[in-house]
Amino acid sequence: MSEHITAHTEPSVASSGAGSGPASDSGSSSAGAAEKGSANVRPLPDHNDHSILESHLFPADSYTQDTHTYWADLPFGEKTRWINRQSNAEAARELGVIGRMFKEDPLSPIRAYFNNYVITGLGLFVEGFTLFSVGNLTPLFKATYPACWKTHEVCNEQWIHAVDYLEIVGIIVGQILVGIEGDWIGRKFGMVQDALIMTLGSVMLTAMWGTTLNGWVICYAWSLFVYGIGVGGEYPMTSTRAMEGTGSGRAATTGDRMHRGRNVQLAFLMQGWGQLANQGILIIGLLIFHGSINPPYTTTSTQWTFRVQFAIIAAFTLYLAYIRYYRMKYTDVALQNAKKRLHTSGYDVKSLKLAMGHYWHRILGTAGGWFANDFFFYGNKIFSGVFIGIITGGNASLGTTWLYNLINVGVSLVGYYMAAIFMDHKQYGRKWMQANGFVADFILFIVAAAMYNTLTVPGSGIRGFQAIYFLSSFWNQFGPNATSFLLAAEVYPASIRATAHGFSAAVGKLGALAPAILYNYIDNHTKFWVVCWFGLGGWIITMVFVPDTTGLDLREQERYWEFVLTGRESEYHGIAIHPRHLSLWERVVLKRHRYYDPELDKEQRIAEMQVIYEATKEARAEKTLEDSLAAEEGLEADLHGYFSSQQAAKKLQDPTDTGAHHPSKLAAIEKSL
Repeated sequence: MSEHITAHTEPSVASSGAGSGPASDSGSSSAGAAEKGSANVRPLPDHNDHSILESHLFPADSYTQDTHTYWADLPFGEKTRWINRQSNAEAARELGVIGRMFKEDPLSPIRAYFNNYVITGLGLFVEGFTLFSVGNLTPLFKATYPACWKTHEVCNEQWIHAVDYLEIVGIIVGQILVGIEGDWIGRKFGMVQDALIMTLGSVMLTAMWGTTLNGWVICYAWSLFVYGIGVGGEYPMTSTRAMEGTGSGRAATTGDRMHRGRNVQLAFLMQGWGQLANQGILIIGLLIFHGSINPPYTTTSTQWTFRVQFAIIAAFTLYLAYIRYYRMKYTDVALQNAKKRLHTSGYDVKSLKLAMGHYWHRILGTAGGWFANDFFFYGNKIFSGVFIGIITGGNASLGTTWLYNLINVGVSLVGYYMAAIFMDHKQYGRKWMQANGFVADFILFIVAAAMYNTLTVPGSGIRGFQAIYFLSSFWNQFGPNATSFLLAAEVYPASIRATAHGFSAAVGKLGALAPAILYNYIDNHTKFWVVCWFGLGGWIITMVFVPDTTGLDLREQERYWEFVLTGRESEYHGIAIHPRHLSLWERVVLKRHRYYDPELDKEQRIAEMQVIYEATKEARAEKTLEDSLAAEEGLEADLHGYFSSQQAAKKLQDPTDTGAHHPSKLAAIEKSL
């Protein structure tokens, strides 16, 4: 929906100096043009208007327009007021646009939401549906085939456990493999491949069989492994596509800087809708094929119920493959520009090796945080039956368990949407959302562990236990389960973004595998004592190693990375190394913020823009303007009025500038150009 909103309102934004600016360097990466429609209606620049270039250097969504101060440099009180004014004005603007859309066509806001978020997140919808069904079907299989799934008289117990293990192993393989493919070959290849693999896995799950029950379980486990490979690839592909599709990189706009997290989260939360849909369809399936949701269940009703729900999602997944191949537009410009700038035609091994040394602490932060989160998230799913059993007095039937799961998923969806609302708020943002979610779950579970004997007594204690169950799900979604998905892509340069995300997600899945194994050997009370410490550990990792990229223009991250690659890290002075956008480790131990200097950065960006302008003029003279990166956003027109004039230097100075701010350096740079 944000694309539609921005396309309708970009003219006013541009005229106010907050529109999408050109890249601030000659080699910044670009991530497509999700908002290209806005460029078609942008008014022609007034070459005599001093504010045009300043709107590129100091966009109104990131800088004060009177003093050109970056928002993170403001004193706390002034910064809070500035952020709140900006946030409230943007919310009012968007609500106004939605209102006008509704008046013109009541269904247009729904179509816009569907096209921008549902389609992008459809892969996570089908994987959430299928993987959640595995946990839901286990108690049904135990009730229908107790000799196989419960007492293991006719089935091998290790193969029963392998159903969970092979699923997670398949996901880990997919996350690493497709993450590398996404950076090597492209985002489209990875996304289409994921959909086809999940389609194959869905067909296998629908048709799985064996001459014995044990053979059927083995077929089930390997079908989940195949499906898991596709699921694993969804994580790096969906996150990078949702983030880059908003226009990060050279095509970065106000909408990207202010709503990048929301755009990714609204795609990611389709996972929650998939879980809700699966639980609802299973309940409806039992009502149709069994006549009720109460035991005893027949083998016929069980077979029809689980096969039909897998067949339904197989059809959705095949449709997803069609959309991704024929209908979806891809904005791999960030990746392609990064490769062009680094003269890399294949996989960027150089960047990956350098990132392991330069960003090892960020990898520790995103991967470690995801591990702690998945231990919580999947651990909570695994022993949700413990919660429900205690809440219901140990007499919970399958139908009761499924209804409680349905309520819990509904509570989780509230957390998903709350995360989308607050994720881009500069005073809260991703890092604090993740940290607060971890510490909230830590408190909830340590209370459950310490007061276990009291809370499990029938009466008022049970209500407290029930509150812990639902609140832990809410804070997990309004916290690390939402932010880990975004941060694992956002804090890395475009050329290795999918690989880093896939690696972080794979480590996270080890966190899902750990409780699946561990909980087979410890009692219910001990489970609470174990899981709570992962909340504390996740909070520590987040506070020390995870940077806060809320409101950061990703073009600057690419620009900084180019300085690092060329061995000129100390020459970069921009906002990518602002203390607000660095982790505690980067500030205290590495002191990477010591080179931050807004004045020097302004001079550098002006010089870099002039290089772009000169290159564009040469490209036009040689009739190869289509090869110019600057042509994407009409940069030549915006810069012509400045760099073609002999008074350019004077125009570029701040109106209040007396000429005392590094005049010799600026003159030297311009003379050399």
